[in-house]
Amino acid sequence: MIDAYEDPGTPDSRGPARYLVWLVRQQWRRCALGALLGSTWTTLMALTPYLLSRAVDDGLEPGDQIVLAGWAGAILAVGTFSAWLSIMRHRTMTRIRMDANFRTVKVVIGQAVRLGAALPRQVGAGEVVTIGVGDVSTIAQSLTFVGPGVGAFVSYCVVAGLLLSVSPTLAAVILLGMPVVAVLVGPLLGRLQGVESSYRERQGVLTARIGDLSGGLRVLNGLGGKGLFADAFRRDSRRLQEQGYRVGAVSSWIQAFGVGLPTLFLALVTWLAARLAAQGSISVGELVSVYGYVAVLVVPVAFFIECGFQISRALVAARRVVRFLALAPDDDSGAAGRGLDAPVSPAALHDPDSGVSAVPGRLTALAGARPADAAAVVDRLGRFAPSAVTWGGIRLDEIALAQVRARILVADNEADLFAGTLRELVSGRGEFGEEAIARAVRAAVADDIVLGLPDGLDSAIDAQGRNLSGGQRQRVRLVRALLADPEVLLAVEPTSALDAHTEAAVADRLRAERADRTTVVASTSPLLLDRADTVYYLVDGKTAAVGSHQRLLAQEPGYRSLVARDADETEEGNRQGREGIEEPVR
Repeated sequence: MIDAYEDPGTPDSRGPARYLVWLVRQQWRRCALGALLGSTWTTLMALTPYLLSRAVDDGLEPGDQIVLAGWAGAILAVGTFSAWLSIMRHRTMTRIRMDANFRTVKVVIGQAVRLGAALPRQVGAGEVVTIGVGDVSTIAQSLTFVGPGVGAFVSYCVVAGLLLSVSPTLAAVILLGMPVVAVLVGPLLGRLQGVESSYRERQGVLTARIGDLSGGLRVLNGLGGKGLFADAFRRDSRRLQEQGYRVGAVSSWIQAFGVGLPTLFLALVTWLAARLAAQGSISVGELVSVYGYVAVLVVPVAFFIECGFQISRALVAARRVVRFLALAPDDDSGAAGRGLDAPVSPAALHDPDSGVSAVPGRLTALAGARPADAAAVVDRLGRFAPSAVTWGGIRLDEIALAQVRARILVADNEADLFAGTLRELVSGRGEFGEEAIARAVRAAVADDIVLGLPDGLDSAIDAQGRNLSGGQRQRVRLVRALLADPEVLLAVEPTSALDAHTEAAVADRLRAERADRTTVVASTSPLLLDRADTVYYLVDGKTAAVGSHQRLLAQEPGYRSLVARDADETEEGNRQGREGIEEPVR
């Protein structure tokens, strides 16, 4: 079975069926063993009625106790060996399913890592969660067909052959039974794929809604939108529930056929065999064996239907995995594979879509009534979105991505914080001395965080900084960005959760710390805007005015209204902070 560090291999993502076959090929020896054990186990089940018929005809009916004891011993030996085979078959199939599960998880996680920053732009979080929670398990469960599925086919052929020696009529009924099953169950399996696909799509959307809700509950509550969002969530939940009922209806019919069809086989073949015995065409022992054969057929027929059911659902799940694996990360060699070199010396970044230019050595601020407009400009300047941005006159998307990432850093105010010590959290993959860390901590006004933790920089921080307040998490993110010391720093709302006093200190120290670097901040805070060298006032994502904060206040009514509103919200935040609303360190 694949271990945590083993390479899962290159998946065949040309289609869902090919992906399932790839999972089988990756562990073909174990799958072959599962098929052998499953075939032997089901064949021995079919052999038991034959041994029983011999015991009746050769031992019980003539009254030969020795022969009867011999056949009874054979039945006991076969039963014991069959039980051992059943244990080994189950163990092998469990390993096969677990390998497929872990291998798919590793493939999906590897693809998520490979996509990197392109992931949230191409697929929703709900889709990834649904794949990881539900689809992986469904795919793994479907590999049951390589063991009991193959065994069911083998035993079905064996029983048909044994019945052929008893009665060609009975054998014909058995052999014609599987086409009847396919005709009855086939359309239901096709229907199941359709309703299952719709259900999975709605499930992914709803999971994404849950993620949005958990991440923005405070904002929704503050804007009075919690009720509207809750109503929309209830409507989506009801739709998903209705779709789930449709999936359940089709599944119940398939499972009903799984129980009902073998019973019909048993009744029909037993009735025919009884008539043949009454006519003297077959012996009493053969009648007993026929009944046993048909009783044994309940298992393979049920396996056929169950495997069809599982494979049908697995194709839906594998289709989602394959679709996810087909996503392509950002081209790291530049547009058209040119891979041009970045400017040797610090150069201006220019976004023609918005008219924003970030000049080296200056603190540039982006202020817009809609925060998404400023964030979109930052995404383009950081090459996280398609654009015609130029860097020193060279199109940014023609420069090798590795060079862009090494010199341009986008610091999102909701960037992930991984579990670990505070030192590890702010250092990332780099190695920094105490002096460099202390300088970044001071620049981000995070001294109180370090002093307030029991072990300072070596204190444990929970995932996503859950044991820190909102303002503390924001300053920790800023420490991490400043410690990286990129040539170009693009920060989105770096001080939105801070009180006015701390925000003013951060603005002053950020300006001083980044005096010889290119820095762009997206913010509507008057405290931060007042420290900026250049402010771009954005309306509908375009530059409406540019200048200093004081000049825009005097000449742009829209800007003045925007900043005044933010100043009022800042004062309200200060009042709430004085009343102790900010979450304390736990």
